[in-house]
Amino acid sequence: MKIINLGESNSILNQFIAQIRDKSIQKDSLRFRKNVERIGEIFAYEISKTLSYKATDVETPLGIANVNLPEDKLVLATLLRAGLPLHQGLLNIFDNAQNCFVSTYRKSGKDNKFSIQLEYVTAPSVEGKILVIADTLIATGASISLTYNRLVDSGEPLHTHIVCPIASKDGVEYLSKNLPHKKVTLWLGAIDEELTNKTFVVPGLGDAGDLAFGAKH
Repeated sequence: MKIINLGESNSILNQFIAQIRDKSIQKDSLRFRKNVERIGEIFAYEISKTLSYKATDVETPLGIANVNLPEDKLVLATLLRAGLPLHQGLLNIFDNAQNCFVSTYRKSGKDNKFSIQLEYVTAPSVEGKILVIADTLIATGASISLTYNRLVDSGEPLHTHIVCPIASKDGVEYLSKNLPHKKVTLWLGAIDEELTNKTFVVPGLGDAGDLAFGAKH
């Protein structure tokens, strides 16, 4: 698996990452959602550089312009509910993409342990397409791995891009061990060193779903 951490280079992305972490700015849920959406747009632009292109004639009022246009078919898959603003940013750029939505949750077990359960998926076929899986925060990596395996059950994508603004080091290592090495690229904005025994990413940003859409019971 190829790992690309855009936060290692100086760009405006780092400002948006800083603002979604900042607890004072987080109080404005509209601002939080917009910043995550902007981050999605930046990731989409970077992913667009990896696509296949075809020379195409475009008729203007004054003549013909030849332009290289992307020819890959894309599927944007998003984990509910925290991934929705990130999904919107990706969709702003890849506006012709098909869309997939995935619901996962933590199922509590004994000794305060839990497992990740996949509850619901609505998805087109990913066979022969570029698959983009988006979530705002990767803690253990289990939800992303489960989602990937479920989606490729029905077909093999040409390539899979996993997009996440912030991930834990443990989550990145888990995905590196559990996903195919050649056909998956992990795009990140930051990698945080600590993952607590309750799987909180530190410094992280808190609960992305709550920050975007309000606290849940």
